[in-house]
Amino acid sequence: MAMEAPELRIPARLKNRPHICPQPGPQTQFLQTSADMAVFGGAAGGGKTWALLVDAARFVHIPGYGAVVFRREFPQIRAEGGLWDESQTIYRRGRGVPREGYCDWTFPKGTKIRFAHMQREDDRFSWDGSQIPFIGFDQLESFTWKQFIYLLSRNRSQCGVLPTVRATCNPDPDHWLREFLRWWIDDDSGLPIYERSGVIRWFINLRNEIHWADSPEELKGSFSEDVDPKSFTFIPSRVQDNKILLHHNPGYIASLEALPYVDRERLLNGNWNIRESAGTIFQRRWFPTVDAAPQMKTVMRYWDRAGTEEAKASARTSWTAGVKMGQDASNRHWILDVVRFRGSPLEVASTITNVASQDGRSVKIGIEQDPGQAGKAEAQSHLRNLAGYDVAVNAVHESKGVRAKPVSAQAEAGNILVLRGAWNNDYLQELENFDGSSKCVSDQTDATSGAFMLLNQPVKRAGAW
Repeated sequence: MAMEAPELRIPARLKNRPHICPQPGPQTQFLQTSADMAVFGGAAGGGKTWALLVDAARFVHIPGYGAVVFRREFPQIRAEGGLWDESQTIYRRGRGVPREGYCDWTFPKGTKIRFAHMQREDDRFSWDGSQIPFIGFDQLESFTWKQFIYLLSRNRSQCGVLPTVRATCNPDPDHWLREFLRWWIDDDSGLPIYERSGVIRWFINLRNEIHWADSPEELKGSFSEDVDPKSFTFIPSRVQDNKILLHHNPGYIASLEALPYVDRERLLNGNWNIRESAGTIFQRRWFPTVDAAPQMKTVMRYWDRAGTEEAKASARTSWTAGVKMGQDASNRHWILDVVRFRGSPLEVASTITNVASQDGRSVKIGIEQDPGQAGKAEAQSHLRNLAGYDVAVNAVHESKGVRAKPVSAQAEAGNILVLRGAWNNDYLQELENFDGSSKCVSDQTDATSGAFMLLNQPVKRAGAW
């Protein structure tokens, strides 16, 4: 059973400042819990970061108190609207003094709140010997189990404040946190069990195996009186709980609803089971096939290249794919043609040049640049072969799944149409089988993602190199 949470005490000087007070519901519940460890969130827009920062500052008036709030990477601390920006509106009212270069705040009693990162897993050892009364993890799903469990050993206090760990999170079905939160998540739907929100359970870690119970006495009875159980709770929240955000940004829910299916399920509904798989990123029914296309304001043929001859190919050998995508006056996107073949590097170069001649000089060309110096040299070779055409080289850095998300969202919204052709079935079948991983055949999908990206953002043209 959950222990009764202590009353949330707000200094008298702050009670008339509503933006310092938590909102009713999950945010207040998070700040009131008596658990040693609490995780808050599981969806976007629930006011997680604000609550984490306020909780970290609760005892800055007690000498000897200190708090460290972690993000996995340092740039995430200073990102627009992130931890550092959010802290400005909270900690200055407590007469905190910031040090920009160190990302920390010092308060009148000499107490300190610090923001830090653990980009590499071994960075956890940098905190050896530390005593940190309050440890916060912003976006816990980005940290490894070793980082999390090791930092618990640094959660100590000699100032009279009980050591606590607080964290925010978004769903990730393949992260260790999914199993850790299993009691609070419905196994079938992946959605939080809201009746269990804030209910405190107890656990011990024996030989890296977690054992749970409803009370510390139960664990001591099952194992030993010497074990030291820790109390833990999960408090889910969603954007609907954040009335202040929706007041200032009434279109935020619509923005979440416009996300690709998998991201929408995670960030809007808090689904811990949903993952990218075949049929979740693209569905054939999202791509209506039509017999004629209107006049296009811009057209591009984007090439994702391979270099294996057909005679040497296997079922999983990559293809060279050139997707011709147009954008009409209504900003809808059209898949106008797809060329797909296997051939030697010389055959690939020759075919790309021949297709460019057939498309005409009004059609822009996108060339995907593979990583490394060899990829850059190969892209430059294609540029020379395509002299006189409007060519953009695209150096790819994101994963296939990330690159496909904008196309997925637009397709689900009905904004991508396919011109009828003999290539339709192979093209749509590949899209529907795409699961975002590097293991699946994705040449036409990658070319589609590249064309969409180049048609919708300014890029450096070939002449600039």
